[in-house]
Order: sequence, then structure tokens, then C-alpha cells
Amino acid sequence: MSEYRKGPVLLRGPNIPKTSTSGRLLGGQDEPDWLHGDPWRVLRIQSEFVEGFGALAELGPAISVFGSARTKEDAPDYQQGVTVGRRLVEEGFAVITGGGPGVMEAANRGAQEAGGVSVGLGIELPFEQGVNKYVNLGINFRYFFARKTMFVKYAQGFIVLPGGFGTMDELFESLTLVQTRTITKFPVVLVGHAYWDGLVAWLRDSMVADGKAAATDLDLFHVTDDIEEAVQIVVDYARGEGTGPVTPEDGPLTEPM
Repeated sequence: MSEYRKGPVLLRGPNIPKTSTSGRLLGGQDEPDWLHGDPWRVLRIQSEFVEGFGALAELGPAISVFGSARTKEDAPDYQQGVTVGRRLVEEGFAVITGGGPGVMEAANRGAQEAGGVSVGLGIELPFEQGVNKYVNLGINFRYFFARKTMFVKYAQGFIVLPGGFGTMDELFESLTLVQTRTITKFPVVLVGHAYWDGLVAWLRDSMVADGKAAATDLDLFHVTDDIEEAVQIVVDYARGEGTGPVTPEDGPLTEPM
């Protein structure tokens, strides 16, 4: 039976809502009820940050791994995720994912099977909801922005495997934070030339060529087919041994994407 977790509340069957908490927050304000309801939502949002900070404050060095929730267990991307999770734990890092199926499950699986800390930051959604069985430290969020803060705050880098809209959202948010120097020396590694090279070509031939981004912005991430190289890049950065992306002393700030 399908189930739905709404904070500490478990819902099943006809009780499963058709909208999420984030959706209701961002929905239309045609009714005057928002004048009374929205201020109280602030307390719920505050509680999500408090709970997230409390659960992850002593996590130690960690890397966030992103990728598609729709990847099947027999797909090459899944095995790559398992390898990434295992290798990060072997290097002394916790693994943070969105806690869902697919690549997220794979990275959590690799981390758990290697005896490491396997973190899943779940999200309340009408679909693709729930934390996978390989998570040994899980938090379920109602609000995307609270969850996304945890991905960055408690990680020293991102490894991104092939994914969809959610993966792109997380990828470009991290690149924007690095580009605008909101965070510095934060490595972002994309795994899979066959998947990512088309996007990189568009960034170079359309966005950069049209002056919407600087050529140096393409240096804010690295693309590789080699899992060992991907892991080594983020590990070296986290240990202060890597060469970082743009930082304040490197030159003028470029226009954000």
C-alpha cells in the first residue's frame, strides 16, 4: 500500500493528499485565509531548519550526490552511484542524497554497505516520495528551500550523475552559489560525458557566446567518465589539496547566470 509522510504523520489510501506543503505555500492567494495561515507557516519552516541543523550539525565531512530518481537498478548509472557512495565512505566522507530511489538509492546503498554514514534528505511530494532503505540518517522535509539549504551547508562538494529537472535544479543552484561567491572552493563534478556534453556545448555556444555568462564560468564544474577521478576531485577540494573555482582574489566577479 502506498503511503505518504507529512512531517510525523503517516497517511495511506484515500488520506494521501494530492498537493504538497510547498505547493500550498506557493499556491494562489485568492482567499483571505492566507492572512491568518501564512504567518503560522513561518514557525513550521523554522522548525524544519532547526531539526535539519540539529540532525546534521555533527555529521562531519560529507559530499552530496545527485541523480535521477527514475534510474533502474540494472542501469549503468545505478552501479556508478553505488561505487560513488562506497568510494566516498572509503575516503572518510558521509554521503548525502535526496533519499529517494534511483541514483539516490544507489549512492546511499554504496555508503551503507561500506559501513559509512548514509544521509537521505527526503521531501514531501505527491509522487516519488519516501526515504530509501539504505539511509541510516534520514530527515523528511516539507519545504524544498529548507532541504536544499542542507544539501549545501553540510557538504564540501557535489557529484552529479545523470538526472532530470530536480537534478538540474540542484546543479544550477550550486553553480550560481559558487559563481556569485556565496560559497567558495566548492567542487561540482558531473559524471558522464555522453549525458552532459550536450548541455556544456549549449552553455558555451549559446549562453557564453551571447554574453549571458563568462567563459570562466565553465570552469566552475568538471565533467568526467571516471568515477575515481570524480571522487578524487571532491576529496582533494575538501582536504584543501585541490585547485578551486573562481574566488574573490581570482579576479572580477562575473555576471550571474
